[in-house]
This record gives sequence, structure tokens and C-alpha cells, in this order.
Amino acid sequence: MWLKSIVTGELKVNCYLLGCPETRQALVIDPGGQGTRILEILRENDFTLKTVVNTHGHFDHIGGNSTLIEATKAELLVHRADLAIMMAAHEHAAMFGCRQIEPSPEPTRFLEDGEEIRLGTIRLEVIHLPGHSPGGICLLADGRLFSGDSLFAGSIGRTDLPSGDQYALMTGLRDRLMTLPDETIVYPGHGPETTIGQERRNNPFLRTII
Repeated sequence: MWLKSIVTGELKVNCYLLGCPETRQALVIDPGGQGTRILEILRENDFTLKTVVNTHGHFDHIGGNSTLIEATKAELLVHRADLAIMMAAHEHAAMFGCRQIEPSPEPTRFLEDGEEIRLGTIRLEVIHLPGHSPGGICLLADGRLFSGDSLFAGSIGRTDLPSGDQYALMTGLRDRLMTLPDETIVYPGHGPETTIGQERRNNPFLRTII
């Protein structure tokens, strides 16, 4: 798997670009902005964008959707439970004083817990993990976890935003993520990468559930 990350948007979202070396097809996770730059990187590396996935519908993770979809006609995937949040991105952005956001196109289809996203030789398992938002998901692929805003290095996702649910988040972290092998690399929606083992041992927010 070819993998590159760039920081995008006003709230510094980690956007991940994944590519299959055999088919030269690419998938983008959470384009928070800089859609033109993302397209340039894909072209420079001879990849064709086929799929855009939002781990959730908050405005800071979807700001580049419009540019990417309009330029490539790629499919746009998100969990159904976050559609309303995605479509109300302007209102959510205004709460943070952010107004320069392009509305997202509507999703091509909705993701379900346990399904597999296929891109050439790449297989991504969808893990529905609500709490930060109702439709928050993580993506698991070959020892790599793209955790969205559920799990960070030394922290966890906020649950004080509209539709947040602390109990659901903590339950999901315990039952879905802390069961993964220690060596699983975690690529979060913000901040540096980490591992499940490191968070199991050192994350203060997880001490009450493991």
C-alpha cells in the first residue's frame, strides 16, 4: 500500500492518501481542504482517485470533498448517521468561527459496520464507532487503523459537541479498538500517529475502561 498524509484545513486535519501500486487506484480519507494539492500529489505519483471516505461528517473533515469529487467523479462514502451533520457543515463551522468551507456533495452511498471497502489489492474494514459523532467510523487495513476523531495520541475524541455521546465512545474504544493487537499503527484525524499498545499503556482517558 502506498500511503501519504498531509495536514489540511483550518483545524489541521490529517488527510490520508492510499494507493494500490498494482491498479494505480487511490482512496482519500478525510480531505479537510486543499483539494487541489491532494489532486496534484495523486497525479505526481500516477494514481487515479476512485474513492473518498469521510470518517465522520464534521466540517473540518469534509472541506475538500467538493473539489475532489467534481474533478474526478470519485465515489463519496460516509456512514448514514452522519449525513445530517455533513449537510449542515456551514452551521457547525460557524460555531468555531470558520466560514470558508465548501459544501460537500451528497454521498454516493452509505457505509455499514463490518463492510469491506476494496481498492485494487487494498482492503479496508469499516468499524462503526459512534460517540464523537453518531456516524463516526474507523478504517482497519493490514495492521493500520485510521481512527478519525475517535482515538488520538494521548487523548480521545470530544463528546461535548452536538450529537456527542461519551458512553458510546468509551464503549466503542473498549470493545472495538482496545481488542486490536498492540502493534496496530493508529493514524488519527489530528496530531501524530501512535499505536494501540502505546495508547493502552499511556492514554489517561482509557484507564477507566481497560
